[in-house]
Amino acid sequence: MTTLWDTTGSAVVKELAAQRHTGGAVMSGVALTLVVVVDEARVAEAEEAATAAAEVHPCRLLIVVRRHIEAPDPRLDAEVLVGGRLGPGEAVVMRMYGRLGLHAESVVLPLLAADAPVVTWWHGAPLDRISTDALGVIADRRITDSSMAGDPVHALHVRATDYAPGDTDLAWTRSTPWRATLASTLDSVSGRRGEAVRVLGGQVEGDTANATATLVAGWLSSRCGCPIEVVPSNRVPDEAGIDSIQLRLDQDEEVRLHDDRKGGAVITQPYRPDAVVALPDRTLGELVGEELRRLDPDEPYSEALEAVTGTSGLSQRTACRDHIWHDPMAPETQPDEPDTPAPTVPADSEDDDEVALNGEHDVDLAGDPSAPPAEQAVTR
Repeated sequence: MTTLWDTTGSAVVKELAAQRHTGGAVMSGVALTLVVVVDEARVAEAEEAATAAAEVHPCRLLIVVRRHIEAPDPRLDAEVLVGGRLGPGEAVVMRMYGRLGLHAESVVLPLLAADAPVVTWWHGAPLDRISTDALGVIADRRITDSSMAGDPVHALHVRATDYAPGDTDLAWTRSTPWRATLASTLDSVSGRRGEAVRVLGGQVEGDTANATATLVAGWLSSRCGCPIEVVPSNRVPDEAGIDSIQLRLDQDEEVRLHDDRKGGAVITQPYRPDAVVALPDRTLGELVGEELRRLDPDEPYSEALEAVTGTSGLSQRTACRDHIWHDPMAPETQPDEPDTPAPTVPADSEDDDEVALNGEHDVDLAGDPSAPPAEQAVTR
């Protein structure tokens, strides 16, 4: 590991290339670049989760910590690791001070792995508008966590307003075991009957203020074509906010999935004895790793979000976001600059990032604390 104090983006790129050569090319190729945006207080858990995800999905890991944006002088401190404590691959932890934190993309862009998709994960309360963060605009996949918001259910409405294909949420990811078990249970009923099963209604018992429970109810509503609501439970639910799920079927039948509080769930269905399936709590790294398995739009998530918020046409929106410059120190500034293209990573970058080594946009933005002065639209 090499620590660079008060450095520049170009120096970080050179150090990463040097460590790759001296280390004997620990990784010959990566599947993607994972950009993690996190506050200093959550850096340790974000690093642990990102390392676990990177072990399953080889990636270049870039952790961005924005610190003291109000500091008078911009500064960049960076840790460069190849095959170190952050997994077997390449990783850079960047702490940005002053106005540089508002232009983090000027440092991140030259570090992106060539010809590989970009995933950005915000480990914290989700943004009101992802377009105000250029690290989200450059990403092919964007991961938020509505459960970390002050009002998780309201955060889902905000996500629906700001949604673009490629967005996903860890509150949705936490529901995967419940959704998979429900789907297999209904398949079992359908197999016994020899015909399709029709769901006439039901309910999700749990925490009405939990984003995961709300999304499961929305997913069931969108799939079954009938309203499914979250109702309070007599027991305190787990992290997913779900205690049990009941579905009323045609032919006067009912299925129920109930948390047994022992790391499993009890399945109750007609004409068969109760069965127990594993429903373990998953770590944050496992949740992030699941989201890195697929980089195409998550249509079931958008359908659940539509049902929860009453919106429509989310999957038909454009996946291309326009960067909206937002200065938190002057949120009421008005646009007075013409549109300018966003800096991009050249498509012909080589393995050692030679093109990025000669780039200048990171130096300009990192070294000029006053640019840009107002709101501007930048198209990816």
